[in-house]
Amino acid sequence: MKLLRSKQQTNKKQLQFLNPDSIRVRSQNLRHTEDPQAFRALAESIQKNGILQPIAVRLLKRTNEYELLAGLRRLQAAKALGMQEIPCYVLPAGELQAGVYALLENLQRRDLTFFEEAHAIDMLIRSWDLTQSEAAHLLCMAQSTLANKLRLLKLTSAQQESIENMQLSERHARALLRIADDQLRSVALNEVIVKGYTVEQTDKMIDRLLMPETPETKRRNFIIRDIRIFVNSINRAIDTMKMSGICAQSDRCETEDYIRYTVTIPKSSFVQPESHTPASGE
Repeated sequence: MKLLRSKQQTNKKQLQFLNPDSIRVRSQNLRHTEDPQAFRALAESIQKNGILQPIAVRLLKRTNEYELLAGLRRLQAAKALGMQEIPCYVLPAGELQAGVYALLENLQRRDLTFFEEAHAIDMLIRSWDLTQSEAAHLLCMAQSTLANKLRLLKLTSAQQESIENMQLSERHARALLRIADDQLRSVALNEVIVKGYTVEQTDKMIDRLLMPETPETKRRNFIIRDIRIFVNSINRAIDTMKMSGICAQSDRCETEDYIRYTVTIPKSSFVQPESHTPASGE
């Protein structure tokens, strides 16, 4: 697939003044969130100084319509101000290039999260069956940068949501990717959130998790496993007593240093009722 026109062709852009209402907006260009204050500031700037950077459009020859490629907020502000014409660069762009322009504009949004960037790039690659090298070339991005962004999608959707909700950084997410097992990674992520780890602290915690097992750690793990078996035996014994009518109760307290198990068995559970001996003469 030939991804781009030659440099000579892509530089053929014409500056025209178009009515904002005559420009069609691609659905994937629509923003789901917008900062009203920032939009008002942009509109005030355009009203005072005009549109200093022309928006980019392409001409759809089949319908003779203009379609927006980049500059959605400037177009919306011009419409809100009731402007009759705005400066536009008319670019020769096919469907693929139009999608690239739309993606580039989205990638430049200040409110776009790093997971949204990764999903947008992944969508472009899947839609056009591109290699990472081809996508990086189209987006004017180093292939290693693009590959690192796509690696973020190896995190589960639940992990991505937690990272976004807790406003952890992209470096936190990259650190967690060092853990291959999804369940172990979720445990590590929970610890990062609960303890408020910095990126450096997260890396150190993951280093400990991924440290090769030594004879000492094997012995410690065996002891922990043995303790669990012992605790399970206590629980089964208490359940057996309860099934036998003995009102046994247990209380467990666990700290970093010890596990304390208190079992309470009422003495009344063992008191046998006195046998009735008939008195003489009865």
